[in-house]
This record gives sequence, C-alpha cells and structure tokens, in this order.
Amino acid sequence: MRFTRRGAIAAVAIPALAAVTVLTACAPGGSTGRTSGEAGDTLTLGMTADLPGLSVLIQPSYQGWFADAVWDSLLICDEFGKPSPQLATEWEYNDDQSAATLTLREGVKFSDGSEFDAADVEAALTAAGEVNDRFADLTFESPDPQTITITWPQPIPTMDVILCEPNISSSKAYESANLDTTVVGSGPYLYDADASTQGSNYVLKKNPDYWDSDTYPFENLELKVFTDNTAGLNALKTGQIDGILADASTVEEAKSSGKEVVTLRGVTTRLLITDHNGEKIPALGDVRVRQAMNMVFDRDAIAEDLYRGYADPAYQIFREGSTAYLEDLTEDPYPYDVEAAKALMEEAGYADGFALQIPFFEGQGHDLLFPYVTEQLGQLNITVEQVNLTGPDAYTELLSGTYPVPLWQLGNYGESLQDIKDYILTDGIWNVSHQADPTIDALWQTILTGTDEEKIAAQQEINQYVIDQAWFVPMAYPDGFYAYSPDISIPTMSDFAALHPLLRDFQQN
Repeated sequence: MRFTRRGAIAAVAIPALAAVTVLTACAPGGSTGRTSGEAGDTLTLGMTADLPGLSVLIQPSYQGWFADAVWDSLLICDEFGKPSPQLATEWEYNDDQSAATLTLREGVKFSDGSEFDAADVEAALTAAGEVNDRFADLTFESPDPQTITITWPQPIPTMDVILCEPNISSSKAYESANLDTTVVGSGPYLYDADASTQGSNYVLKKNPDYWDSDTYPFENLELKVFTDNTAGLNALKTGQIDGILADASTVEEAKSSGKEVVTLRGVTTRLLITDHNGEKIPALGDVRVRQAMNMVFDRDAIAEDLYRGYADPAYQIFREGSTAYLEDLTEDPYPYDVEAAKALMEEAGYADGFALQIPFFEGQGHDLLFPYVTEQLGQLNITVEQVNLTGPDAYTELLSGTYPVPLWQLGNYGESLQDIKDYILTDGIWNVSHQADPTIDALWQTILTGTDEEKIAAQQEINQYVIDQAWFVPMAYPDGFYAYSPDISIPTMSDFAALHPLLRDFQQN
C-alpha cells in the first residue's frame, strides 16, 4: 500500500476528544525548557504526535512543521488550494490537465551543497511514486535544467493541489543509503541532528541562504513532542513552548491562563467501510449491514458528550461550503435506532455479527472514541478487536488494506475533489480496500470531461451515492483548537485542510 505526506498523513487530522490525562510538566525525554536562542528568536512548538521518521518520503503534514521547515515543494497552496510559487516560479497545464510544465527557481542550493534543478524534481517525484499512487507512472521531459514537463497517465483535475504536495530533496539524497537518517533540504531551516533527540525534540536553525527568509522571522525553531494533552498545556502555560493543539478538555484552561486560541473546523470523525464488496468480511458487502452500523451511533450525543459540545453531528463527510456538500441534508439519513439496526442485521442474515479489527494509535484522540465505537458496534454483535499500531511502519500498515474499516478523524479540504480522490476513488489513499465501483467511476469521468455544471452535479451525486450505500459512518464535525502564547502572532491561517497554523503563519509580535 502506498501513502503520501499530504495524502495519507495529510488527512491525519486529529482534534482530540475530551480525554482524561495524567498531569506531568515535561515532554518525553525530560526536556523542561528551550534549548536554543534568546527569547523572541526561537519559535518552540509542541507536537501531540512524534514524527514517523526523518525520511522526506514519510513526513506528515498534520503538525508537519518539520517538513515545512527543511523542505520546499514545487508550489505552495493557501487555505483555498490556490497555488503560489515556491521551487517552481511559473507553471502551466495542458488542456486536459494531465501534464504540467514548470519553470524552476534558479540559485537554490540544498543543504548538501548541490544546486537545485530539474533532475532533483524527477528524482523526488520518482521516489514519491514508490510510496504514493498520486505520483506513480510519471514521465518527465527537461529541455534544460530549469524547465521540466511532468506527465501523468491520466488527467488530474486537482493539479494545483497535487503540485503543492511533494517535498523536494536533492537527487544525491535519493540515491544515497542515508535517506532515513540524513536530512537534506532547501527549506528555511536546517536540521541540527546533534542538538536533537528523536522522539522528544527537534532543533532547527535558520538557513542563511533561503530565498524567502523574511516569511520565517525566527532564527531558531524547536519542535517538542507531548503525547499527553495536559503535559502539553502545562508546557504552554509555563513558557516552555509557544503553541500547541488544544482539545475540548484543555481549551478553556488555555484561555483562562491568558493564551490565545484559534478555532478550526476541518475534520469529520468517521468509520470508513472500505470493504463494500465484502471481499475480506462478507457481511460488509451487504448495504443493510453498513446501514445498521450507521444507526447504532447517536451523533447528537457524540457531539455533546464526547466532544463536550465542541462539535456538530455529521451526516456526510464533506466540509460545509465545499462543492460536494449537500446543503439540504439537514436530518440524519440514519437516525439513531438500535432496535431497527438489529432488525436490519437479522434481515441481512448477520444477526450473530462478525469480528472486526480496527487499528488504534496513541496520541490521536481515540482514547474515549474507541471504547464508544466498540460498545456501540457490540450491540450488533460486531466484536471489535483493538490493534495497536506503532513505529515507522504504522501508517503504512494502517493503509495497507489489512484493516478494511479504519476509524479516524480525517481532514476535509476546501476543495472537495481532493476528498473524493483520497476517500472514495478506487485508488484513494484512505479507500484502503481499493474496490472498484462502476457508479463512482462513471461520475468521476463526468468530473474529468463534463461542463462546469455537470462537474458540480457529479460531485454531489457522488456524495449522495456514498451516503445511500453507507460507505462511511460519519459521526461529528469537531472543533479543532490551536492555543498559543500572546508573545507571538498568527495573522493568517493558510492550511488547506483547516487543521492548524502552518509554519509560515507564525510571526513575531
């Protein structure tokens, strides 16, 4: 199974639930203060989950400040998915958007001393294609070192967003045996491995040769890992860090302690029932079973109790205001009714239920959600086995198809086409069973070739179809929070997934 920094892990959007936490005043590894720079010169951010590793190919965009710091991408997207120049200064697409011709920035050097050119783009996207289907089977043409045409095997209606995804390292780095241990980038900061402790804190210094240095005003950047919510809040309150994600259990305390808080609404809590053909678990191939699984969840109670009122019940997976969102879907298509759900299971011939393995990750806000999901599915005699996934291969395993019903709080994009690509298409990263559906395929072809009106209608038809077929169990649209010190400012929120500030959003007061 392939995955992507801004696809698989990009969608790893996790505003945690109101979990009970253990009081502690330091990050893992015992770090209790800033390790570099004077006050005002160092931006220190808390991360609620550790990096999966140092390789350029496995960096998350959720809390992806490390990747933002050390690597550039070809383009850089704003909160609406509109691109601006980064390593590419000019770009144009062919008529069907299956090819992009880029003019590359001159004078850029990587931290290994090599100069950036088209060969690095080809090496980066070729390597990305080994782990990410979005970049598989590309062809390249470079008439000169600063120009490259990239051609996909099929049209890409979200080309702007796609070109904002991949981090670019040097071709030498991809050829070496040290990609997992040596960080080579051209970004605004340089990784200081000697001052860092993986799993605890990551220290970075300003890149003196960076072409857009003014956008990143801090001389030093430090990222500290806090897998415990209360520990992270305490670190913010005591000045160890300048900002961290908050949740329903910590946001009021953050406010009362004088911290600034921004609210974001960029995720949908959901089960993804990807084995809708029943190839791995036969029961899931019956729409009545999938509908029954929807009907045992009290969405109002989830929003009010599990999220302490910092959420709305979700009846669909798309973000409000996006093209695919159904404005007239104001009532739950699968109202909470356990007895009716049991009757559907019996009608389908699965009254005795079945076993279902669901992965669990620490630090992802599943502590209260997972037991609730287990209890509710248990009312249908669906026995949930919690499978703990850890380590650098955890996300790969999550998305391998081994577990056909992931539970996650996934990000929704401002552009719903990207949600369709990630969650619904046969090769979608989070459609982990990758089972074809002729209705979806036909509607996608309309999106590729139809008029503007037909494309809009096709997106909404896809949404209605997956609701009718119960491919998902949407539960809630939870609020996400980012708490930060008033000593810094966050004048913009440019994350396309509306999950948290990006590195370029943090500014000095």
